[in-house]
Amino acid sequence: MLNQSTPTEFLLLGFSDVRELQTLHFVVFLSIYLAALMGNVLLIITVLLDCHLHSPMYFFLVNLALSDVCYISTTIPKSLAVSLTNNQRISFSGCVSQVFLVVTFAGVDLTLLTAMAYDRYVAIRHPLQYTLIMNKIACLWMAAASWIISVLNAVMNTVNTFRLEFCDSHNIGQFFCDIPQLLNISCTRTFGNLILILANAVILCSSSSLVIIVSYSYIFTTVLKIPSVQARYKAFSTCTPHLTVFGLFVSTALFSYFRPNAWFSSSLDLLTAVFYTVLPPLMNPIIYSLRNKDIHTAVLKVLKTGISQTHFKKLSQRIPANRAKEKMDSSLPGPMLGPPHYSGC
Repeated sequence: MLNQSTPTEFLLLGFSDVRELQTLHFVVFLSIYLAALMGNVLLIITVLLDCHLHSPMYFFLVNLALSDVCYISTTIPKSLAVSLTNNQRISFSGCVSQVFLVVTFAGVDLTLLTAMAYDRYVAIRHPLQYTLIMNKIACLWMAAASWIISVLNAVMNTVNTFRLEFCDSHNIGQFFCDIPQLLNISCTRTFGNLILILANAVILCSSSSLVIIVSYSYIFTTVLKIPSVQARYKAFSTCTPHLTVFGLFVSTALFSYFRPNAWFSSSLDLLTAVFYTVLPPLMNPIIYSLRNKDIHTAVLKVLKTGISQTHFKKLSQRIPANRAKEKMDSSLPGPMLGPPHYSGC
């Protein structure tokens, strides 16, 4: 048997050993990271500042944007550091934190997308009862349940993963600490871990997928009854990207966790991990913001307000300076056209 040990650190997988490709990975991932941060943060600020967007749909959207900021910040910065410094080490506590946070925010994304699909279903199928069904208390409970369930699920998976003993090889075949890769380097039996992962897939993924599929089935049925071709196209163009990203998110995550060992490929694992950890935080602001006229208008308003306030602030800083200059000039002795106490007037 291989020696078993409790490691003090793990080694992450880099995208390449070639320095030029490492630099390319750093530039591409940094651009994606900054774009995702800017999109999600701008979305949060816009919804908070615009009172017209204080509705259940945008409440869930703010939660989703907050989760996406945390989600992509859990994996990308460490991967950037690996490419920049060529240091693949991650501490044991850092690996535990990554596993916990990745599972948490992935669960939050999944449950919030489910809540948003249900919200759209109620808005389209029961418009007269919408304010009663999706009231403030119900929305708070749904969002709180999403975060609490995801945290509890992450605690169970993290504890169940790091109770294992690991072999001498501590190389993780992924650019972040991922549960399937940790199970691969474990020397102890992982049957209990697989059962827990399967239960999560059945309870969370299957139930969320079922709710979203049923909700959008009703939505599409209603949309098809709209006489305007342009309105139908607009509705489908809004819903299709959401379903596409959700489908990629769920399918790639399930493939990563349940793929057969015969299909092992480090390149394939890296690609699937990018699809369910990097793509959703980048695409969600685009899908729910740029294609939404209300959000688009509110973003422009916020940007214009910010520019106006900046301009006003600069003017307000100039005015006291000009006044001080005028006061200084007025204190200088001018031509003696009258009594001394009128000088400079």
